[in-house]
Amino acid sequence: MIDAEVHAAFMRRAIELARSVWGTTHPNPMVGALIVEDGEGVAEGATSPAGGPHAEINALQALGRKPKPGAAMYVTLEPCCTHGRTPPCTDAIVDAGITRVVVGATDPNPAHAGKGYELLRAGGVEVIQGVLEAECTDLNLIFNHWITTGRPLFAAKSGVTLDGKVATRTGDSKWITSEAARANGHAWRRYFPAIAVGAGTVRSDNPRLTARVNGTEWCPWRFVFDGLLRSVTDKSMPGVFTDEFRERTIVVTTPHGGLGYVRKLNAMGVKAWVLNSSTPKVNFLDFRARCAQEGITGVFFEGGAQLLSELLQARELDYLFTYHAPVLFADDKGKAILRGLRTETLENAIRLHTVRHEVHGDDALMRGYVSYPEKLYVDEATFNRKVY
Repeated sequence: MIDAEVHAAFMRRAIELARSVWGTTHPNPMVGALIVEDGEGVAEGATSPAGGPHAEINALQALGRKPKPGAAMYVTLEPCCTHGRTPPCTDAIVDAGITRVVVGATDPNPAHAGKGYELLRAGGVEVIQGVLEAECTDLNLIFNHWITTGRPLFAAKSGVTLDGKVATRTGDSKWITSEAARANGHAWRRYFPAIAVGAGTVRSDNPRLTARVNGTEWCPWRFVFDGLLRSVTDKSMPGVFTDEFRERTIVVTTPHGGLGYVRKLNAMGVKAWVLNSSTPKVNFLDFRARCAQEGITGVFFEGGAQLLSELLQARELDYLFTYHAPVLFADDKGKAILRGLRTETLENAIRLHTVRHEVHGDDALMRGYVSYPEKLYVDEATFNRKVY
C-alpha cells in the first residue's frame, strides 16, 4: 500500500508538468501525467496545444514501450473519456496495461465528470481520486469556468497599498508593488489568452500589454476599451496600435466613436469590435458574448479604475487578483482601484470565495472568485461617470 505522502509527492511532479505548458493549451486544460514503475517516475507528459495529444498520451509515448506490470499513472485531471479532436485517454490507459491511475481533480465538464473513472474501473484499473485536489483544480481557472458556464472568465488585477489605494492624490503610482509581485502579474498575463485596459490607461501610460516571462515576450489579445475612440484621435498613436504586435490589438468601442476612426484603425492593422450601446460605454454582456463567439476563454482586466469599477458594478467580474504592498498612504484623496458602490452593511458587501494566498517579495497576493450580494447599490452621487 502506497502512503498518502508518496501519492502527494508524485502528484506534485504531475502539477509541475502541467505548469510547464502554462497558458498554451486553451481552450483545453493544462494537465500533467507521470508514469511510475517500481516506485520511480519513468515517463512524463503534459498537454499539447489544442488539437494535439493529451498529457496521458504524451507520457505513454515518452515511455516508448509497454508499461511494466503494476505500473501507475499520476494525472492532475480525470482522463477524458470521449472522442473529440483526439481519442479517449481512458482507452489508451487501459490498452497500455496501466493498473492504477491516481487523479488530482475530477473533470468539471458535466458531460464527463466521473465517467472517466467508471470506464477505467470497468477496464480493470484501480482509481484513486482527490490527491492534492485543490491544487490540481486551481491549475485550470479558465477551463473550469468555461466548460461549466460557456462563458469566458473575466478576471481583474490590482496592486494596492494596505489601505486600498493605487495612486497618491497626485497620481503617483510607480511602483506600489515589488518587482516580484509584478513578475507574478506577468506570469498571469501569460496564462490568460487576452488582456484588457481602458483608453485612459493606454493614453496616460502607453503600456505594451505583453507578458514578459523568463526573458521571453509573448503577446495576448490586447483589448482597449474606448467607447468614443479618443485614443485614435491623438497625433501620437499608442504603441499597441503601431508596434509589431498591433494585429493582436482589438479596440472595443460603440457606434458613438465614429466609423471613420474604425476604418483608420483597420488600415493600421488594428481590429475593432463595434458593440451596440445607447451610451458611449461598452456593454459587458455583449463583449462577453463576442469573446465566446471568437473562442477567447479568458480576459485579464488590468485597469484603469474606471473600467474595473464599471465591470464590478455590472456584476461581470468573475475573479479578482489583488497584490497588497506594505505601504500606507492614509490619505482620503488617494486613488482607489474600485469605487462607485454604496455598501452600508456587511450583508451588501462583495466577497471572494475559494480564496488563495501567496507571498511575492514583500507583497501578499489574495485571489479568489467574486461573490455578489443579492443587490448592489450604486452611489450615483459620487461615482465618476467618465467614459473609460
